[in-house]
Amino acid sequence: MANIAGSLTIGAFAKAAGVNVETIRFYQRKGLLPEPDKPYGSIRRYGEADVARVKFVKSAQRLGFSLDEVAGLLRLEDGALCDEARVLAEQKLGDVRGKLADLQRIEGVLARLVHDCCANHGTVSCPLIVSLHGDNQPR
Repeated sequence: MANIAGSLTIGAFAKAAGVNVETIRFYQRKGLLPEPDKPYGSIRRYGEADVARVKFVKSAQRLGFSLDEVAGLLRLEDGALCDEARVLAEQKLGDVRGKLADLQRIEGVLARLVHDCCANHGTVSCPLIVSLHGDNQPR
């Protein structure tokens, strides 16, 4: 990218960062992105550092970090406090592993219910519906 220090309008900034203008404004309201000064009679301008910051936020979100967690990572952005960043990543990894375990449990229950539905020809009550009513609570 050419040197764009302080030369981008919000629309060009959003395009360079791969987001829409409302995302930029939302990040500013959340304190994730500073809002540049508006020179008298002119418009706000953004630069390479702003684009990099938005890309950082989006990368962190793709890894499952919430915006509050991203704010914590942004405070560690210079890389000097790697141990603190590692702790945040370990916590996120634990969360992801917990969600995976939950999804595997859900998959097992749904697979069993689908099997039960297919095997229950001629009965009046559907095993899935009965289970959801709590008569045969899945585990």
